[in-house]
Amino acid sequence: RKSATARRRVAESTAEVIRHRAAVIGSPVNHSLSPVLHRAAYAGLGLDGWSYERRETDSEAMSALLAELAAPVQAGPAWAGLSVTMPHKQALLAHLDVIDPLAEAVGAVNTVVAQRSGAGSALLAGFNTDVAGIVGALREAARTQAPDRPDGRLRIEQAVVLGSGATACSALAALGELRAGRITVVARRHAGPGRALSAAHRMGLDIETLTWKPADSASNTEAARRLAAADVVISTLPAHAADPLAGPLSKALEQADGTRAGAVMLDVVYAPWPTALAQAWGRAGGAVAPGWLMLLHQAVPQVQLMTGQQPDIDLMRTALLAAIAPTTDTSTTAH
Repeated sequence: RKSATARRRVAESTAEVIRHRAAVIGSPVNHSLSPVLHRAAYAGLGLDGWSYERRETDSEAMSALLAELAAPVQAGPAWAGLSVTMPHKQALLAHLDVIDPLAEAVGAVNTVVAQRSGAGSALLAGFNTDVAGIVGALREAARTQAPDRPDGRLRIEQAVVLGSGATACSALAALGELRAGRITVVARRHAGPGRALSAAHRMGLDIETLTWKPADSASNTEAARRLAAADVVISTLPAHAADPLAGPLSKALEQADGTRAGAVMLDVVYAPWPTALAQAWGRAGGAVAPGWLMLLHQAVPQVQLMTGQQPDIDLMRTALLAAIAPTTDTSTTAH
């Protein structure tokens, strides 16, 4: 066994090698697969002096962490940035120096970059790459559904977003980028500054809202009818929350003779997979994008923002799929 001195020397040697550090923050965060993606990206880019970790952070610890992130670099590695997951995506906006216009319109950040010039304090800038993640996942799923459209172009006359929180706000921005027509937000609650309805007003999107009551069979039937008639469905609900809609959706799709041509569903859950909702959609002929695909596509621009380099998405995909394979019973959403 190594002596305490030897172990200390190894630790010191390792610390000297690391020149830049990044992390994913949230509460809870121990399930996050972001380290798998970022570490694979660093390896592909030859960034040996970069580290990426999970950092459990509650609201009370946020101010101290941001101060640490912005502090002048004196000794040890410099903070490059943070990946941000729940519950901080919206609350963090008030604590940053600069907010990217897209993140400001969405009302949520999932990326913080420590921008440095010289030896002084860093400027903390907030970005939203969830929008890119949603667009990328939908387009990739569309390509598999319609090989004659290699660009993944989507024709969206009707779209439905399930949920009304931070990810739903990003989903609305993604649908705006994809030039969706009629958009319906199906959720249990719609009021509040952090909800999708407020984000839609900021983005100039005209949306319809439908209040959903999961314990009410009539409400489930109506919500399922909206989903069945959509070209794109984006479920932003946590694992199992959409399960009451699976049966009614199957019936609605059976009555409609399947999904619309080229229809795509993105379910942000990546484990357990497939979800009951995704199974109902897929059985009716629709293309399904799992949450891990969104996770992958949002991580690529995130790495780019933090390192200034373009990572290899194929290396990141391979690492992610290898990590997901043995953990399919973990109830988790994409972050």
